[in-house]
Amino acid sequence: MPSPLLSTILLLICSNVFMTFAWYGHLKDMAAKPWYLAAMASWGIALFEYLLQVPANRIGFGTLSLPQLKIIQEVITLSVFVPFAMFYMNQPFKWDFVWAALCMVGAVYFMFRG
Repeated sequence: MPSPLLSTILLLICSNVFMTFAWYGHLKDMAAKPWYLAAMASWGIALFEYLLQVPANRIGFGTLSLPQLKIIQEVITLSVFVPFAMFYMNQPFKWDFVWAALCMVGAVYFMFRG
């Protein structure tokens, strides 16, 4: 069985994939549909996000502090969002992605130091 930290990270990665599609996938897949249909589809996808995210946070909270859980979530969100934006939504690479990631490295440092 994986460690609580590894289990938390793996579950949060999977959760973030669902979250990203729930939040942004409809912009490509349902652009011609009414917004309320997109919202209902997003809610359906978000259910799977929560089915993974809630256990991830419960597992991680025994090992990590609440701020550490949050910053791990944000790093994973950016790590999932950038490939989604580039490969699924056909957005061009921007150096801002790199600068944002470097800012996250700093945030991780401050949340995990000492």
